[in-house]
Amino acid sequence: MKPALQSRLHELYFGGSGAALRFQSWMLLLDVALIAFFIVAPFIERDTAFFILDYAIAAILAIDLGLRAFAFGDVRRWLRRPIVWADFAVLASLVAPVFAANLGFLRIMRIYSLVQGENLWRVVASGRWVDTNVQDTARAAANLVIFVFVAASLVHAGFAGRANHINSYLDSLYFTVTTLSTTGYGDVVLPGPWGKVLSIIIMIGGVSLFIRLVQVTMRGAKVRFPCPQCGLLRHDPDAIHCKACGARIRIPHDND
Repeated sequence: MKPALQSRLHELYFGGSGAALRFQSWMLLLDVALIAFFIVAPFIERDTAFFILDYAIAAILAIDLGLRAFAFGDVRRWLRRPIVWADFAVLASLVAPVFAANLGFLRIMRIYSLVQGENLWRVVASGRWVDTNVQDTARAAANLVIFVFVAASLVHAGFAGRANHINSYLDSLYFTVTTLSTTGYGDVVLPGPWGKVLSIIIMIGGVSLFIRLVQVTMRGAKVRFPCPQCGLLRHDPDAIHCKACGARIRIPHDND
């Protein structure tokens, strides 16, 4: 049996009670504030106040990770979750300011842990968007945003001051977006073979993620109804057979 404190924390972090949803809402607001800071951080001067704030955020995230691990109970299984890896990547970028130029891009992974986690979808719209096109579209958009900022950071870390017209993070972001969109103005070009390789990766990866976003956005709406035979959760609104196992299903409608 879990200790009382662990049970209470488990309910707050992973439960669906009123108190848990209020707690998770406050945590989501904190996440949004942190992500906003991480996005503007490359444009902020690295002075003493900046690093103090970095360490303060790192302490908050470390405490949060420790409480989550304790609340989850099975630490080994908890560590196998990709969103936990993303949070550790963010924490690594915060506690290693000496390497901030190289690790700063990891901070944007907080978007991944936010959108891929369960708390956001449990709180927003009272859980009505779980396993819907809205959730799929948000996750696809988040993957594209993460790719853009990670690629821009790699460009900045490897080529700032070496490539013509790349002197700031904004220049690196500009090159990434024009390359990803295949606009290719040609005013900024990465030098050397590694520059060409990175440009190819940005074009292929970015276009693939953008196409995925369009596919998810344009895909027909699904309804949440578990198949009694195989458990498939999502079906077309007018489906009479499960597309996975072929079992006959009867999806209830509002006029039934």
